[in-house]
Amino acid sequence: MFIKPTKLEDARNKLIETISLKNEKTKVPIVNSLDRVSCSTIKSKINLPSTANSAVDGYGVLHSIIVSNPKLKLTVVGIAKAGHPYNKTIQPNETIEIYTGAVTPKGIDTVIMHENCQRIGNQVTIKGNVIKNQNIRPVGENLKKDEIVVNKGKIINAADVGQLAASGNNEIEVYNKIKISVISTGDELVSSISKERSNGQIYDANRPMLLSLLNSNYLETIDMGIVKDIREDLANKYNECISKSDVVISSGGASDGVEDHTQNALKDIGAKCIVWQLAMKPGKPMSIGLLGKKIIFCLPGNPVAAFVCTKLLIKPLIIKLAGGVNLNPLSVKLPSGFTHNKKTGRAEYLRAKIINENAKTFITIHGRKGAGVISSLTGADGIVEIPMEYKSVVKGELLNFFPFDHRGL
Repeated sequence: MFIKPTKLEDARNKLIETISLKNEKTKVPIVNSLDRVSCSTIKSKINLPSTANSAVDGYGVLHSIIVSNPKLKLTVVGIAKAGHPYNKTIQPNETIEIYTGAVTPKGIDTVIMHENCQRIGNQVTIKGNVIKNQNIRPVGENLKKDEIVVNKGKIINAADVGQLAASGNNEIEVYNKIKISVISTGDELVSSISKERSNGQIYDANRPMLLSLLNSNYLETIDMGIVKDIREDLANKYNECISKSDVVISSGGASDGVEDHTQNALKDIGAKCIVWQLAMKPGKPMSIGLLGKKIIFCLPGNPVAAFVCTKLLIKPLIIKLAGGVNLNPLSVKLPSGFTHNKKTGRAEYLRAKIINENAKTFITIHGRKGAGVISSLTGADGIVEIPMEYKSVVKGELLNFFPFDHRGL
């Protein structure tokens, strides 16, 4: 029976509508919050800065006095440093030597950079134009009290941690980690830690790769090993994984061959198959099962297919399950530096490199072709998408490019 493959975006949208977040919470210190998902909108507890302060090293003056008498010699009456404020009021004919970050004392409304001042002894004259309020950071310039620092569903990054600390938040509430079990299937597979490998056997690449792909602080991965190509064994392993985790990811045996048992194993445990076969290359023979609120992703055995499907489909869905809101992977439009022919009906996702040459930026295909050629991933900068309706690509054509994490800052 012919089954029309599902478009990647249709599968993603269907699953996003189907799954619901776990909604269990815990509090963590902000120093431990990196890469966790905030379960509430967090606001600043203070104005930042809480007092007006100097943005430069220089001299604090009253603007109106200098404008009315530009050649006035001002008397330096003290010094203000960050953490060491000057608590007296500055009189109109006086000035304060002030440094970056220092609280601006009463009586001044402008700070002149020291290079625009001339000082002889304790007398200072101002050179050049003076603009009111220049070089003064007002109260709340960075953040105002009760202004949002982190939105609900945000995956906390290092900048967020800094802003949370600066805004007076020392701990936050985050969603509990999503537990993910990862297994590989196949009689031919052996673990790479094994010293013995029989003729016809290969080292399992998918399980270590997937565990690494999912190595995020809002997730907890469980290595469930290798399962032989036996339907009952696979069903039993699925049940074991489901008892321990929220998500199960298996690779291999996802097609419809004699030794491909994932479809039947899903039926055996009572899971409903909600997606089978994707209109993408690599990654067509993929299925997704649902058992209550537990999700089972059955990836193809080819490493590149498993990698691409995890990046483009599984990771966004796991982010949703974990309470995150930024689901779609980053993509940018870049011109093609290659030509390519394909059949319509399936989108293709090719490994690619970004080339900067002669003041131009474009993308080229990287590595040898084939869903099993894992070396095509190791030197790539990301994945380029060739839409399913395309028959060919010409040089200079704008295409969606998904950069890999390791190429970001």
